[in-house]
Amino acid sequence: MEVKIGVEHAPRELVVETDASPEDIETQLAEAVASSGLFAFTDTKGRRIAVPGSKIAYVEIGGGTSKAVGFR
Repeated sequence: MEVKIGVEHAPRELVVETDASPEDIETQLAEAVASSGLFAFTDTKGRRIAVPGSKIAYVEIGGGTSKAVGFR
């Protein structure tokens, strides 16, 4: 699943692929924004992503369709 995170004062959004469910991402996001803590999760490559909850402008959850390269 693809997660796009808009960060205040940043010209580009963060685009991350994760195996977490949309419900898990929403729960973590709500907790991070409410407490001004870190919105943190792991991507599909095992990297840990962390964004301060107070700096999140928007989050788009879903999509995740991989772009095919070559012939189908």
